Amino acid sequence: MIAKDYRKMAVQLRDKPAIYKKFLKYNTPKPRKYGKITKVCRVCGNHRGHISKYGINICRRCFREVAIRLGFKKFS
Repeated sequence: MIAKDYRKMAVQLRDKPAIYKKFLKYNTPKPRKYGKITKVCRVCGNHRGHISKYGINICRRCFREVAIRLGFKKFS
């Protein structure tokens, strides 16, 4: 059985409590305290290209849309 999301598989196994308990033990994602996946964009939820400087916490794509409203100026 292959599934991208572990929760979809867990729904099928709820009728079998012993297997369900073992499945959750080994297949639920671990809570992360550091690393790339802990920082997500507040606007779109993306974790790539994250800008955390000045407490902005948005990705670079969303930053381009919101930069003028935040007070950033483009210098050429």
